[in-house]
Amino acid sequence: MSRIGKLPVPVPAGVDITVSGALVTVKGPKGSLEHNVPAPINVAQEDTQLVVSRPDDERNSRALHGLTRTLIANMITGVTQGYEKKLEIVGTGYRVVAKGSGLEFALGFSHPVVIEPPAGVTFAVESPTKFSVSGIDKQQVGEVAANIRKIRKPEPYKGKGVRYAGENVRRKVGKAGK
Repeated sequence: MSRIGKLPVPVPAGVDITVSGALVTVKGPKGSLEHNVPAPINVAQEDTQLVVSRPDDERNSRALHGLTRTLIANMITGVTQGYEKKLEIVGTGYRVVAKGSGLEFALGFSHPVVIEPPAGVTFAVESPTKFSVSGIDKQQVGEVAANIRKIRKPEPYKGKGVRYAGENVRRKVGKAGK
């Protein structure tokens, strides 16, 4: 039995959950999210918790059991607290500026790079080298942050580029380090 999958998902006060067939809808103070539960998995609401169960021990059912429970728990966390990824920029002349709802980066290219947020994601600039990506969908927040980091990954010699806050960049010794 899946150790993660068999744990019931607690539903906090102020969160409304609707289970209709394979569709689970979670509404909370920050917004609403929905998820289609894959075929063999069942979701049932019991009092103030959700129980995710599987009908058999097939390989596919076991794989989807814990995944479905975690996705539903992430949706509940998203509509109550939200998710945030903090990023920082390292490099001389590298900076970020808020332009409307989007961001404009100066990352050593011949042109500024402008990023517009998709629906459900917001950007916040704390300083010219620190900013954050936030929203209620964990997967979407992580993907937007990863795409921003991909514009100029931290390079291994000087460590210049866009990185997650607290990320450890493995450094290499340059030409003089023989």
